[in-house]
Amino acid sequence: MSQREKEQTIALSAIFQAAELVATLAKTGQIDNDGLKPLINSILLVNADTTEDIYGGQWDCQSNLALGRRITRQALGKERSSVNPDTLRYALSLIHLESKLQKSPEVLSALGQGISQLDRQKAHYEDILHENMIAAISGIYQDSLSKLSFRIQVHGDSRFLQQPTIANQVRATLLAGIRAAMLWRQLGGKRWHLIFKRKSLLNALEARN
Repeated sequence: MSQREKEQTIALSAIFQAAELVATLAKTGQIDNDGLKPLINSILLVNADTTEDIYGGQWDCQSNLALGRRITRQALGKERSSVNPDTLRYALSLIHLESKLQKSPEVLSALGQGISQLDRQKAHYEDILHENMIAAISGIYQDSLSKLSFRIQVHGDSRFLQQPTIANQVRATLLAGIRAAMLWRQLGGKRWHLIFKRKSLLNALEARN
């Protein structure tokens, strides 16, 4: 396996982690903040030195993406049927939506401007998961990615999805998933790799243990 494939598994784990968090949040109204925080942090890390640095650095990357790594291993391996179908759908939808984003310079520009403003807002809050920060990230998603022709349809319990705080968490998590999908593409990842390179990706994933 190559170093590039090892890095691809980091991006893939982040995609699946975001997808799983959205699936759980939509159905239960609950989210794992330990799993969410490194994903939200990654949105602001535009120029990291290494792929691992985007998700906490060499020592914390694996633990920060533990949920996503487990889901990725199941999705690529023999336990695919044990993965929530919504999680698989969201993960593939994130990769597809990111590909649409790359073909829309205007939306890309709006996304970049929103993130640069977000960096300034961060200084006002001790915690990046503060509800105002999450609302701001949700707003960026609405002002950019929601303008594209393809939209990710989130299914769950309407009692939760109609709550503004939870709706903001969903959109913020999806934006973090788009960040991961962008990284996946930048590292040479293709959608067909999930079918025809499953074994090598699994080997790279196991090598990170």
